[in-house]
Amino acid sequence: MHKPKILLLEDDANLNETICDYLEEQGYDVIGVYDGHEAENRLYENSYDLLLLDVNTPGINGFEVLKSAREQGVKTPAVYITSLGSVDDLEQGFESGCDDYIRKPFALKELLIRVDTLIKRSFYHEDRESISINEGISYDVPNGMLLTKDSSYQLGIKESKLLKLFLQRSDEVVSHESIFEVLWNYDEEPSDASLRTYIKNLRKVIGKERIISVKKQGYRYSSK
Repeated sequence: MHKPKILLLEDDANLNETICDYLEEQGYDVIGVYDGHEAENRLYENSYDLLLLDVNTPGINGFEVLKSAREQGVKTPAVYITSLGSVDDLEQGFESGCDDYIRKPFALKELLIRVDTLIKRSFYHEDRESISINEGISYDVPNGMLLTKDSSYQLGIKESKLLKLFLQRSDEVVSHESIFEVLWNYDEEPSDASLRTYIKNLRKVIGKERIISVKKQGYRYSSK
């Protein structure tokens, strides 16, 4: 089963351990580091689904770590964790390429909500405007449209989220529970009937053979 991987840069050993333990209990794989140089090394050794970066860290600060990563083409979404609170600091943070910002002290539940929200989204900092599904069919990312040689199909919000999830996890069995978590917000009631409709609508365009039902488990998107 796919476990989203997070790189955590936090020089406070107790907080680093607390965050790692908490997020791992929530199903994430967390690599915790304590200084900017180590963060840079880890960043280029592996791929991650999310970066959690303290700002005032030994060696290289979090702002510089992310700014350098963005210049090197790293598209991974990032959240700054910091006690800095001025508007100038906030502006610098977003200019260096972050997607969210959480101030210390914070509740672990708040951090989890921000992490979940960013990881459920996809194609962050994506340079490509279209993704090839197969010969003759492509996905227009900014506009949420499936394009064929002869026509286009405007995806609904949840259909778009579903297709992005399948593209992220090609050839994996994605459980019904994982799909429900991505498609429906915490205050919405997931619907099996609606999910079947979204699957049916996608299959009409990309082909029945591309989205395979796996009995009692979920669905698998075939990349071939």
